[in-house]
Amino acid sequence: MRRPSQFFRYTIAALASCSLLLILSVWLLILGSLPHYEGKAIFSELSAAVTIERDALGSVTISGQNRHDLAGTLGFVHAQERFFEMDLMRRQAAGELAAIFGKAALPLDMEIRQYRMRARAREFLEQLPPDQQAVLQAYRTGVNKGLNALTVRPYPYLLTRTQPVQWVEEDSLLVIFSMFVTLNDPINKRELGLSAMHAALPDALYQFLTAGGGSWDTPLTGNPLEWPPIPSVEDFNLRKKDVPALTNGIEFDESIPGSNNFAVAGNLAVMTNGAALVANDMHLTLRVPNLWFRTRLITLDKHAPKAHPRSDIIGITLPGLPAIVLGSNRHIAWSFTNSYGDFIDWVRVTLDPDDKSRYLGASGWQPIRRYQETIDIRNAPAKEITVHETEWGPIVTRDHDGVPLAMVWTALQPGAINLDLIKLENAHNVDDAAQIAQRAGMPPQNFIVGDKHGNILWTIAGRIPLRSGDFDPRLPADWSNPATGWRGWLSPADYPLISNPESGRLWTANTRTVAIDQLAILGDGGYDLGARSRQIRDSIFAHDRFSASDLLSIQLDHRAILYVRWHALLMETLNHPGNSGLYTQVKNILRNWNGHAAVDSVAYRIVRGFRQEVIKTLLNAYTADVQKRHPSFQLPRLSQIEHAVWRLIEEQPLHMLPQSHDSWDELIFSCMQQVIANLQKQSDDITARTWGEKNAAHIRHPLSQHLPEWIAKWLDMPNDPLPGDMHMPRIQTPNFGASQRSVVAPGNEETGFFDMPGGQSGHPLSPYYGSGHARWVSDKPTPFMPGNSEKILTLAPSAD
Repeated sequence: MRRPSQFFRYTIAALASCSLLLILSVWLLILGSLPHYEGKAIFSELSAAVTIERDALGSVTISGQNRHDLAGTLGFVHAQERFFEMDLMRRQAAGELAAIFGKAALPLDMEIRQYRMRARAREFLEQLPPDQQAVLQAYRTGVNKGLNALTVRPYPYLLTRTQPVQWVEEDSLLVIFSMFVTLNDPINKRELGLSAMHAALPDALYQFLTAGGGSWDTPLTGNPLEWPPIPSVEDFNLRKKDVPALTNGIEFDESIPGSNNFAVAGNLAVMTNGAALVANDMHLTLRVPNLWFRTRLITLDKHAPKAHPRSDIIGITLPGLPAIVLGSNRHIAWSFTNSYGDFIDWVRVTLDPDDKSRYLGASGWQPIRRYQETIDIRNAPAKEITVHETEWGPIVTRDHDGVPLAMVWTALQPGAINLDLIKLENAHNVDDAAQIAQRAGMPPQNFIVGDKHGNILWTIAGRIPLRSGDFDPRLPADWSNPATGWRGWLSPADYPLISNPESGRLWTANTRTVAIDQLAILGDGGYDLGARSRQIRDSIFAHDRFSASDLLSIQLDHRAILYVRWHALLMETLNHPGNSGLYTQVKNILRNWNGHAAVDSVAYRIVRGFRQEVIKTLLNAYTADVQKRHPSFQLPRLSQIEHAVWRLIEEQPLHMLPQSHDSWDELIFSCMQQVIANLQKQSDDITARTWGEKNAAHIRHPLSQHLPEWIAKWLDMPNDPLPGDMHMPRIQTPNFGASQRSVVAPGNEETGFFDMPGGQSGHPLSPYYGSGHARWVSDKPTPFMPGNSEKILTLAPSAD
């Protein structure tokens, strides 16, 4: 009787031992891909030894004799800490994700492969000046050295059972392309949606819904725009229209990749020795590890002690590139926000009715160029696609009436990409910085810079297309007329620029920055509503003197000023006699609201949902004809729709009221009912429906969604409730928000602040995995400068 039980015990023990050995083996494999943090390693291509110091957060300080050595060492560090993330960025731009993730990634690859970005990266690489090519070569050498120095390939390749591919120079240009994809709309969905609306709606209604600005505008120069009038009953009468029944309706999404940056001149700053103060928080989709990498680059003088370097640049790098993206060089501090000018156009392509392989170009009938692209797919046969290109760009989709559309995008134009950003490292004043920024090959950005002499300046960084001809750039147009289209790049001398405004203040937040007479230069790519920008502007005009802490408090401001009038409207709606006990409870919740998008606020969640419901209800009614005519119609981003909807609420024109409602009061009341019903779906206790419950962090590692939950939790950041939302300086959704926050005065970097989510290292066993994330959550930023060195690694050209 004992033998079977002993057998089972031995079997269980053996299985447990095998499981333990398996776990230990996996652990040792993952451990083998940890970066090297201390000691000495040979890097024969260096001209002299380079030191890599890390502080408690893993912030990296690289000290070397020249910029090429720094580039190579930075490549080494990036590869050791972040090679998988670098790989994803180049693959995203090149349309090569399916080689790792299989058929699931094929639709993404097929969409992006139409732009042939790898082929263009090769072409653009050859056009770069020799010094920039040399920096890319040094960086590429460092990346591959760092990758090959790992004992085991990076652990994500173990999990996906794939092999990393060596880095080449063009891959760094693909990383820049990937930022174009992130910051621009590579499918230009907004313009496609506007085209469908323009064709299906009366012009008065189209103009009323899609205008470019109104009373919330806060440009740096000029006045707010006038919102168009409500369409007359003759133009549009919703009461007499047979509005079709819609099964799903449109989705109203106000999310907008963007940022805040603002600055005050030195005469307004305190404790900066006369230097300007520059604040920046770049809002992007958040992930683990964070997109950015905290970096300090020191170029040493051979004949002077380390305390006197030739250059000292502190900021963040983007793994995949050998440049400081944002930072300070002791003379200037610079910052970016997405400009939201119009840098993508659709061209309506006229095909030859007798020969579909030809199209009507600016100089007559031209053959369509055809390129074969092969997409490798993991565990499946490769996919062949044919790309059709015109003189303007690739034919990507069709207009609402079936006409082929070719895309013209700044990213695809010769000269769109370069490494001029590196030159900012040696700029000594705002004027030098502006000239560099205007010629930089990058997605066009609002550029605010301040210098140690107290000067501040705004301009556009990146190349701007020069348009000609009489066409609306917000809609697809025929460019077969030689006078219509893009005529190269705008001269930097014609760029909008503001230097040392009388107020001593500059601010941008993805809204229109220029007066109407300069708007044609930048175009309108869907500027954000000015509520966030106004809140920042009003805050920096509320005081006469500023410290770094004052600017940080503006970055963290989550007052919901836009929602004040919506709160008042909701309170008025709840004042009707005969309301149920539930509505009385809601009214009491709203009465105690402090006006913030706070994690414990139920009132903010109700008011926010109420606004969303009203806007969505009206837009569904007004675009019903478009949805009926085009079942695949997606509502374009209508960032300014607040102006239209609030005017309707104020004037309550009967002919604009959806047929399903008897009065505007009844429509508003029904929207309130819907919001409350939605909140009660989880439970009847509406007091538990806080904003923090909805706005809890969901910041994940790229692989975690493909892994068991217990492993995913190990890779992802905690689900902390987060304050903030859209339309306020502290933009925050579960997976979107400030990818970094910084405040710095050039020459006084030691008094500045910096924080970021998601951590510095991409390796879960690294002491720097998730480093600094808790401080980002708790609003306790770290110093702008790296801390004391805890680990030092030396790379040397030889063992001696």
